[in-house]
Amino acid sequence: MAKASTGSAGEPLALKPWPKRPARLAQAVMESLTDTIVSGAIPPGSTLPVEPELCETFGVSRITIREAVKSLESKGLVLARQGYGTTVTPPEEWNLLDPVVLAATVQHDDDLVVLDQLVDIRSTLEAQMAAQAAELATEEDLRAFERLLGRLDEETAVPTQFIETDVVFHDRIMQASHNRLGRSIIRILHAQARTAFLYNGAPDTAACERANAEHRAVAERLLARDPDGAAQAMAAHIQTAWSRRRLPNVGSPTS
Repeated sequence: MAKASTGSAGEPLALKPWPKRPARLAQAVMESLTDTIVSGAIPPGSTLPVEPELCETFGVSRITIREAVKSLESKGLVLARQGYGTTVTPPEEWNLLDPVVLAATVQHDDDLVVLDQLVDIRSTLEAQMAAQAAELATEEDLRAFERLLGRLDEETAVPTQFIETDVVFHDRIMQASHNRLGRSIIRILHAQARTAFLYNGAPDTAACERANAEHRAVAERLLARDPDGAAQAMAAHIQTAWSRRRLPNVGSPTS
């Protein structure tokens, strides 16, 4: 029988098998181990359980385990060395732009440290793209902004719909900026952040109305072809909206 792996302090590492066997085995093993690592259940400096133990836990072959561990290594979560096993790396080494790593990090971000950083990055990049959109937007882009504002006005009483159109409004501005890299980064970050209740909060009609007043301030600056004004309005909107959602969760916003 394989010897059970232990953490850096010598305590045994507990891994839980799945209640139901998934279809894409290597992907599922990788996602389960990612969540276990990011949660701190297997802390940095610890070694992963050996292959036979992982095979038994997940009910999969050695080939599947090796594929999953290789994927973990490509994400910066572990380092495999011959004769030393596979060691969990420090969080500073993790690739937070990887959707699986980011999703797990957001889900376990109880102190909102990563979400605060994410909002700061979002604010900076979207402000820059709003400025670019003010200069580069076509007449069709400007009409699209106005149409989306109209939809948002109608949907303030239905927060679930408002939130979805809100995402479309922001993305339409980024599209008009022609900043493909910035848009891709924000879409990765925001898609994963939106899976966490701590990021979304529980918006009501009043919150949607306040958010849309801020959207309108952004749109006015875009329609006026005012890059600086559009950037300032967008940054203020993102930071202020986060402050409203964050305050009931953890103290005062740091951003």
